[in-house]
Amino acid sequence: MNSFKIRGAANAVLQASDEEVSHGVLTPSAGNMAQGVALAARVRGVRATIVVPEGAPRTKLEAVERLGGDIVEVPYEEWWQALMSGRCDGRPGFFVHPAADERVMAGNGTIGLEILEDLPEVSAIVAPYGGGGLVTGIASAVKGQRPEVRIYAAEPANGAAATASFAAGAPAAVEFTRSFVDGAGSREVIPSIWARAARLLDGAFAVELDDVAGAVRLLAERVRIIAEGAGALAPALALSGRAGGGTVVAIVSGGNIDVAVLARILQGETP
Repeated sequence: MNSFKIRGAANAVLQASDEEVSHGVLTPSAGNMAQGVALAARVRGVRATIVVPEGAPRTKLEAVERLGGDIVEVPYEEWWQALMSGRCDGRPGFFVHPAADERVMAGNGTIGLEILEDLPEVSAIVAPYGGGGLVTGIASAVKGQRPEVRIYAAEPANGAAATASFAAGAPAAVEFTRSFVDGAGSREVIPSIWARAARLLDGAFAVELDDVAGAVRLLAERVRIIAEGAGALAPALALSGRAGGGTVVAIVSGGNIDVAVLARILQGETP
């Protein structure tokens, strides 16, 4: 699946009761969470309906289809409203929010527990902020055991709502334009997630798209890791030095990137 999202998706879908999933499962996701829910639904033996915004990356949609998910494309505004409201009106199925779901966040928290187990000397952890469920899930697990570990969120500069919200001390709206960093960035934070993020995170930072592309190249050339745009946000931020000193862990959250986009980045472009 090339993504950590299977942890949260599987935790949500596999823990649901038979009655809850009797009409299948449903999630609004443009990418990796969609694949996680589709795979978990297939394991559970139920139908998965994936609501995606028009123009979602073809690579990710094809992966969802291979996993047996049924794709429903809707206008971006309708898709965004499903994220903000926590429901897809008129569509049947057990709703799995890709970020603001307790079970999803608990699954994400296992990443933090593994970091503490494998690298006890960790000073800071950096993770991308899309909906916020990944970084807040990790922070919940880590801060419960090691409150001194710094947790930072990384966002693309073309939609850094969490960064603006931390600066304002309250939810703040920003201008948002879509980019090759399709799994992160937004015009505003999800209120329920912001309440957790404000309490658990030590800050959020915007990362310029050129720096994200540079991190994609660096990961491919130096360590032979293929990262999508959102997956390269954390390494890009860590390399900037803004996460501070000590032992810094950067979460490369996914590697599902269109080959054509990757080729342009490897040639030195920022798509």
